[in-house]
Amino acid sequence: MGVENMATILVVDDEQEIADLVEIYLTNDGFDVIKAADGEECLQKLEEHPEIMVIILDVMMPKMDGLEACRRIRRNSNIPIIMLSAKTADMDKILGFGTGVDDYVTKPFNPLELTARVKSQLKRYQNINTVSLQKNSVTIGDLTIEKAAHRVRRGEDEIALTPIEFEILWLLASHPGKVYSTDEIFEQVWKEQVYEVNNTVMVHIRRLREKVEIDSKNPSLIKTVWGVGYKIEA
Repeated sequence: MGVENMATILVVDDEQEIADLVEIYLTNDGFDVIKAADGEECLQKLEEHPEIMVIILDVMMPKMDGLEACRRIRRNSNIPIIMLSAKTADMDKILGFGTGVDDYVTKPFNPLELTARVKSQLKRYQNINTVSLQKNSVTIGDLTIEKAAHRVRRGEDEIALTPIEFEILWLLASHPGKVYSTDEIFEQVWKEQVYEVNNTVMVHIRRLREKVEIDSKNPSLIKTVWGVGYKIEA
């Protein structure tokens, strides 16, 4: 059986016909499906069902929209989120990814394509968590990051990082390919909510690059995704 079999997917959309259609395709592919009609119900279902492994989340909904629901989920979870939207403007996509969205599908969409994207996100999520749980360390190229020891090595040489620098590096490296906005990095590393624009994260990223990159002016490890945030590729 593939990784998708018996996995539970949360479908959040106030358009009942769309939610039902997605449920039919996912169920036929071996998924269990839970549905919610707005952002508030989404958060409630997520608390009630810890077995949920992927969220399909519509942008425009009553009570609480998808973007706000996504921001709240990202405060303490890295569960894959696929955003649905009828809007195709690039700025909408950037806004979506800035909240921590893993993938983005515009309406109208092909249900088979959406199912394929769910499988892709599920596999990536399971692989990442398996590595984190079993090894508690991440190796990227010649760089090894050990969570429990708070240690970073390039080959046999240890790289001295501050606790904040280490936490930023671990956040990005333990979720390869995922783009984090500066606000998300701040909230997850400093454990505080962002209330105003500041350059704290960017300053720490610059210092971190000076320590872990071969050439900090042309970084190959910590990539900038312009207008969105930062990521480390697998």
